[in-house]
Amino acid sequence: MDLHFGDSKPTDDERAAVDALLGPPQSAWEGADRSDQDLRWARGGRAVRERRDLLLPGLHAINDRVGWISPGALDYLCRRLTVPPAEAYGVATFYSLFSLRPRPATVLHVCTDLACQAAGAEQVCAQAESRLGPGSGVRIERSPCLGLCERAPAALAIRAGDPVRTAVAAPAGAASAVSAAALPDAAPQEPPAAAAAPQTSGSGPGRDRLLLLGRVGVADPESLDDYRAHGGYTALRRAFALGPAGVIREVTESGLLGRGGAAFPTGRKWQATAAQPEQPHYLVCNADESEPGTFKDRVLMEGDPFALVEAMTIAGYAIGAHRGFLYLRGEYPRALRRMEHAVAQARARGLLGEDVLGQGYAFDIEIRRGAGAYICGEETALFNSLEGRRGEPRSKPPFPVEKGLFGKPTAANNVETLVNVLPVLTLGAQEYAAIGTGRSTGPKLYCVSGSVERPGVYELPFGATLGELLELAGVRQGLRAVLLGGAAGSFVRPDELDIPLTFEGTREAGTTLGSGVVMAFDDRVPLPRLLLRIARFFREESCGQCVPCRVGTVRQEEALRRLAERTGDAADDIALLREVGRAMRDASICGLGQTAWNAVESAIDRLGAYA
Repeated sequence: MDLHFGDSKPTDDERAAVDALLGPPQSAWEGADRSDQDLRWARGGRAVRERRDLLLPGLHAINDRVGWISPGALDYLCRRLTVPPAEAYGVATFYSLFSLRPRPATVLHVCTDLACQAAGAEQVCAQAESRLGPGSGVRIERSPCLGLCERAPAALAIRAGDPVRTAVAAPAGAASAVSAAALPDAAPQEPPAAAAAPQTSGSGPGRDRLLLLGRVGVADPESLDDYRAHGGYTALRRAFALGPAGVIREVTESGLLGRGGAAFPTGRKWQATAAQPEQPHYLVCNADESEPGTFKDRVLMEGDPFALVEAMTIAGYAIGAHRGFLYLRGEYPRALRRMEHAVAQARARGLLGEDVLGQGYAFDIEIRRGAGAYICGEETALFNSLEGRRGEPRSKPPFPVEKGLFGKPTAANNVETLVNVLPVLTLGAQEYAAIGTGRSTGPKLYCVSGSVERPGVYELPFGATLGELLELAGVRQGLRAVLLGGAAGSFVRPDELDIPLTFEGTREAGTTLGSGVVMAFDDRVPLPRLLLRIARFFREESCGQCVPCRVGTVRQEEALRRLAERTGDAADDIALLREVGRAMRDASICGLGQTAWNAVESAIDRLGAYA
């Protein structure tokens, strides 16, 4: 291993931030003062190198404390973890929430993605910039989706310090965004999580039939006793009665498919992981929902955090894992606080730890924060991120059930998939499978935003139509198009609202359900500008590992910019878009490049975007 350290030194704050995470250094090899003993042997070795997975938390610790990562701080962290500085630099520059250049302690992230752009985010940015001049001590950054689409436009303020402070303004105007940046003094108050789920209100339709959102707005999200009083930990007790094989059998017979977009059978994934002889096994919960328009996992974690802790414990028990990782996107400060509290409470009450519920099963959960990288929603990129490497996807095979996190058998599921396991066990596989349709069973959460009166998360059984969902949300007059599946999804026309919301129904209609994004756009939204924003999103979020995606997303944005500004031959640019889109779809390593052309293609073919 080739280590090249510079001469830069960490400040006291930077050193304290790293030491708070890793403990004080034990020798000069790790950055402590030199002693005579240091000349005789090097401590650490393999044990220190195996802590590389703490690189991402270490970068967070520095960035949170100081606001940016200096060469001296990066150098010190690398010494502590025995990581080559060049590699750590590559990791730190991979994530949008980190800065390796000096910047003010307060950063105001204003979302300019699809829903927020349509709601006037650019005007909010311009007005906030005029109010917060160069001497304000606040930096304004235009951000991809913050996962607050039901309250668009949205802004997130982060002030570095000990502790780091955050504030959300949504819906944001110039005044509320400036107030958020003045945190903690005048930070606006966030509404309760239930406000993002209209069905959970007292007058909401079908309130008593909600399986996934049933406790949101009813049980105190910070009270374990209240969670148990509303049916919590019933599913885990049944899991222990069934045994690991019985749990997998129930999940398999329920027909539960993954809710992250790939729709892979959950029971089959768990069975394949459990059957691997190599130990240890790991469970990873993917809570890095970064698809523009997606916010359902945020609502579950903010409104019912103990449900995810229980569901992860059941999944770990089924696959034979004793350690679970919750990878939570860095733009969700309230979800982070709620999940940290829930994990700590469960651990203190014997529901996590060495002897869960007195059953002799050991399981614990570690929360890791993402740092602003859409690609880390792809499971193998997520593994690389957890391991302290750049979040670039891996080639398959081998598949994660064989060699996943740390090269060991791993089951990765998103939040909604795991929370669905609770009704599978409490209702039983047969009753759960009776909900929805034959090939798409159970309830599904939909993230509805854009040109609707009541944006938010909606729970419906599979099989409801797109029109029925939009009727619940109160679609506005002048509907022009609906985007299904987010930026990686497809547009449908207003005369196609009878599409059944099932995996097979959307597939037959030539579109995709994806993770459940439903964004409505009326005729006031300029479609060419919307498509250009989608293209810019994919260009910015491409990890750059493979040529088709790295080059293709740039060429796609260039062509769409010419079309939006009418500076080229439209027919030639559309032909180029089709050629580039096919190359990305056929040759990209992962789903980002493979789906980057979907929305643009559907807008051209179904909506006549440039006719």
